[in-house]
Amino acid sequence: MKVSVCGKGGSGKSTIVTLLANLTLQRGFKVLVVDSDESNSGLFKMLGFEKPPLPLMEMLGGKSALKKRMQRPNIFELSEITMEDIPSNYLERKDGLALVSIGKILQSLEGCACPMGVLSREFLKKLRSGEDMIIFVDMEAGVEHFGRGIDEGIDRVIVVVEPSYESLRVAEKIKGLADGMGKAVDAVLNKVPSDQVAGKLDEKLKGMNIGIIGKIPNDPRVFDACFEGGVIGQGEASEAVGKVLDAILPFPASIPTGE
Repeated sequence: MKVSVCGKGGSGKSTIVTLLANLTLQRGFKVLVVDSDESNSGLFKMLGFEKPPLPLMEMLGGKSALKKRMQRPNIFELSEITMEDIPSNYLERKDGLALVSIGKILQSLEGCACPMGVLSREFLKKLRSGEDMIIFVDMEAGVEHFGRGIDEGIDRVIVVVEPSYESLRVAEKIKGLADGMGKAVDAVLNKVPSDQVAGKLDEKLKGMNIGIIGKIPNDPRVFDACFEGGVIGQGEASEAVGKVLDAILPFPASIPTGE
C-alpha cells in the first residue's frame, strides 16, 4: 500500500508521516518513507537517521540530465522498481525503516521543480513492495502534485488539516482533484488545541464530504522535537495517531517466527 500525506505547507505533513511510520513499525510492518517534498530538509532527522539519503535525482545524473531523460518515454528503464533496485547510497535503512528522497531545490535561480515532479510520478507508479511493507509519501505542500500526476501511483490520500482557513481551502481543492483521479481522501486533524476547535473543523470538512480518520492534539513534545530538529518520541500525538493507522491498516502484519 502507498499512502500519500499531503496538505497546506506547515500543516504538519512530515510530522504525521513520522508518527505513522513509527507506529506502523511497532505493528510488525516494514516501512518505506518517500520524501517527495523538494523544500523540506528535516524529515530524516525526525525519523531518527543521522543523514539523509542521496537524492534519486542525483542517481540519474542531476537536474540537467533528468531534463534530457524527460524526453524519453520512461525515465527508468525498469518496468517495476523494488527496494533492491535502489543503490544503498540512495536509501537509508534502520530497523525495518527505510527512507528515499526524490530531490531538493538547493540554490537560487535553479529553475522549476518540474523534473522532480516527473521523477516522483514515475518512481511512485513503478515502485513495488512486499506484502509486509507500507509506503508513506511525504508530498510537497499544496496541490501541484495532483496537476503533475504524481498521485497516480498512490493507493490512499490523507490530507493533513490544521486549524486555519487556508488549510481548509487546500483540503477542499485536494478533495476535488483527488476525486478527478478516482482517489479516496480522508482527513487527519493536526495541532488541535481543543475539542471545540475539532468540532468546528469536523463541521467544515463534512460540508466538503471529507471524512476524518484522526485528531492529533497540539503536543508540546512534537513542537520541541520539530524546533530542535530531533526525533519525535512518545506523547499524546503518538497515541492519537493509532486511530489513523487503524483506519488504514485494520490488521497486524504477520511477523515471521523462528528466524
